Amino acid sequence: MPPDGQDLPYLWDMLQAARAVQRFVTGRTYDDYLRDELLRSGVERQLEILGEAARHLSAEFKKDHPEIPWIGIVAQRHVLAHEYGSIDHHRIWRVATARVGDLIRVLESIIPDAPDEDADGRSLF
Repeated sequence: MPPDGQDLPYLWDMLQAARAVQRFVTGRTYDDYLRDELLRSGVERQLEILGEAARHLSAEFKKDHPEIPWIGIVAQRHVLAHEYGSIDHHRIWRVATARVGDLIRVLESIIPDAPDEDADGRSLF
C-alpha cells in the first residue's frame, strides 16, 4: 500500500535523516566516530529525527511494512533522547554503517521523491 498524505512528510523526514547519517559515516571509521564529538552528535541527532518521524507514522502504514524494524527505530530514538548517559556507541555505529543503508533502500522503494529534492536526493533548500 502506498503511503497516504499524512504519512508522506514523516517518511521523507526519515529518508533525509537516514541519508544524512550515511553521508556522515561514509569514509569514516569507528575510531573516527569515537574521537569526533561533532560526528557522534550529528549521527545521534539524525537517528533521533529518524525515530521521531517513525513514531508519528500511522499504525496502518507500519503494519503494511513489517520489513522495517519500527520498534527498534523508535526505541533507539528514546535511548538517544532520554537515556543518553547509557548510549552504546558500538550499537550506534553498527546502525549507522550497517542498517541505515538497508533502510534507505526500503524507503526509496516505498515513497516518491520529495518535491524539495533534486535527482540525487539532496535538499534544494
